[in-house]
Amino acid sequence: MENKAMSYDQSIQRIEEIVSILESGEKGMDELSELVKEAAALVKSCKKKLKSTESEISKALEDEKEV
Repeated sequence: MENKAMSYDQSIQRIEEIVSILESGEKGMDELSELVKEAAALVKSCKKKLKSTESEISKALEDEKEV
């Protein structure tokens, strides 16, 4: 699944799906490795989106104070 086209909520949902798959123990080692890599990329993407949102909110609050 392409991370960059996913929204934050879609990314979180996919991470939850991956955790469920990992917990089931039904996949082989190669597939587990790929799922862990995908989850790591999704977590990184979510962190980036959160930082961006935090920055935008801080800027908006600063702009509001100046008015």
